[in-house]
Amino acid sequence: MNDLAAFAALLAPEGRALLDALRDYDPAQELATATRLRREHPAELVSAALGQARLRQRAVPKFGAEDAFRMFFTPAGVEMATRASVASYRAERLAALGVRSLADLCCGIGGDALALARAGIRVLAVDRDPLTAAVARANAEALGLAELVEVHEADVTEVDTTGYDAVFLDPARRGGRGRTFDPEAYSPPLSWAVEAARTAKHAAIKIAPGIPHEAVPAEAEAEWISDAGDVKEAVLWFGTAPGAVRATLLPRGASLVTAAPLPDPAAGPVGRYLYEPDGAVIRAHLVAEVAAELDGRLIDPTIAYVTADALRATPYATAYEITDVLPFNLKKLKALLRERGVGNLTVKKRGSAIEPEELRRKVKPQGPNAATVILTRVAGAPSMLIGHPAPAPA
Repeated sequence: MNDLAAFAALLAPEGRALLDALRDYDPAQELATATRLRREHPAELVSAALGQARLRQRAVPKFGAEDAFRMFFTPAGVEMATRASVASYRAERLAALGVRSLADLCCGIGGDALALARAGIRVLAVDRDPLTAAVARANAEALGLAELVEVHEADVTEVDTTGYDAVFLDPARRGGRGRTFDPEAYSPPLSWAVEAARTAKHAAIKIAPGIPHEAVPAEAEAEWISDAGDVKEAVLWFGTAPGAVRATLLPRGASLVTAAPLPDPAAGPVGRYLYEPDGAVIRAHLVAEVAAELDGRLIDPTIAYVTADALRATPYATAYEITDVLPFNLKKLKALLRERGVGNLTVKKRGSAIEPEELRRKVKPQGPNAATVILTRVAGAPSMLIGHPAPAPA
């Protein structure tokens, strides 16, 4: 049975019933489960169902249990699909721009297409892989969105997007040797995606967050998006704010945007508070904007930590109250933590070669108290900053 035939079997009543029965199965008991199920079902169907059950469990963090256990996946699809929270944010932004129809090129298993449809946008979803297109079509049907999502199996470079309000492109960023970091090695290449974006009133291209800023077209807005503190992706927007740079933090939805980024702030001594900017802020090169908001300064010209003498609320950085600023010295750190009875130790690093787990093994924290140690550089010197998360400003 080939992959398409196996997937078709999962969509049949027997396959769907088998998947429902495997919702809560324990992968550690897969051999026993497979042996039991093969007494009543064809072995190839059982194998396909177990594989799909594993993928659904892996998809829960991205899609939530309610959707994940109704959807269908491929191994690559689970890994490459946009997290639902990010896809929903982007869909809402497109809807706010007045987009009512959109061509989703390189749609994968349909994660973005589903979010767009839920935002009321009619979607043409295109993927050249037959199995991936079939999965995207099944997902639209499974979530009751088939009337808004039309799936085509085709080469995206041959698709006519005339008549659609917007184009969304998600070029594949993985090749035979794993993830690629060269935008021209995307499939299709970023240069082709940009030309396709220019044909529509509005367009968005999903790209890797590590893209060099100099690779961003002058007429595009570049947005970096994090979710719960993890940078998930970057997006090039066309038809919005040419030249603008934006950092968006989900789930709160805070966006920091500027058309003219500030120069890097000056460095100075460590103050009472240290602010760790969100990864999206750092990727967007907007640390200077956060420093200005906090009336702060850098602790080192090459390190994205902001320090200030007063505590101020900001959605764009996490604040720590600093009690000690010391030259890097593991022996001294171990003695200090022992003296203060610190057993719950949080280790953060930026600009240090020491790994957090390595430090914990060496200092062996013990005791009832908690502390945060930040391994970094201050004015070029390896340093240890000791403190704790700052309370929310009154």
